[in-house]
Amino acid sequence: MFNKLKQFKDLKDKAKQIQTVLAQETAEGEAAWGKVKVKMNGNQQVLNVTIDPSVMDNREKLQDHVRDAINDAVKKIQTVMAKKLKETGGLDLANEMGDLMK
Repeated sequence: MFNKLKQFKDLKDKAKQIQTVLAQETAEGEAAWGKVKVKMNGNQQVLNVTIDPSVMDNREKLQDHVRDAINDAVKKIQTVMAKKLKETGGLDLANEMGDLMK
């Protein structure tokens, strides 16, 4: 039983380490030909939103552009995350967790 508790602690530590590594990665999504930009980190937190004043005159279009920029950033950061997880061995984390649940 103590062995399983240690394994859970080790997995928790590894997950925290991976989360720290991912937080350092960023990606920028764009919409409206680069007039709306969203910067996001590897934990999928929005860090910055930049909007060119020229697209602010139409609220509905602006909302669409912000949505599109966020979706673009999510796709890009997911690609970065997958690469980092592969490099750090983070993909094995789910398998290890599944093994412990048996």
